[in-house]
Amino acid sequence: QVQMVESGGGSVQNGGSLRLSCEVSGFTFSELCLGWFRQTSAAEREGVAVIHSDTGDALYVDSVKGRFTISQDKAKNMVYLQMDRLKPEDTATYYCAAADRCRVRELSTFLVATGTDPFRPWGHGTQVTVSS
Repeated sequence: QVQMVESGGGSVQNGGSLRLSCEVSGFTFSELCLGWFRQTSAAEREGVAVIHSDTGDALYVDSVKGRFTISQDKAKNMVYLQMDRLKPEDTATYYCAAADRCRVRELSTFLVATGTDPFRPWGHGTQVTVSS
């Protein structure tokens, strides 16, 4: 059974840091696209950062480039999102997702399209709140 369990959210001041964790189960860590997505009550879920399990290639939405870093630990079936220099506009619920049989060239599509996929089941997410 596929399951994604997010943790690590919290409340921080503007400029602070948080590290989100996602435990991935039900997948073999091979040919996977893995990613973090976020949603506020006023907007659709958007892709934040994605990584390919085999190559480590990563892509980021422009608004977080240079501040966020996605990583993985295959031995632990974990995906992480290190978030530095947080801003109030980063406030959202953060979710992780995975797609199997995903090629590296599909990483950008995974970043852009996954958030609004109406058929994808999402976990509970983890809340990040950044105060000014």
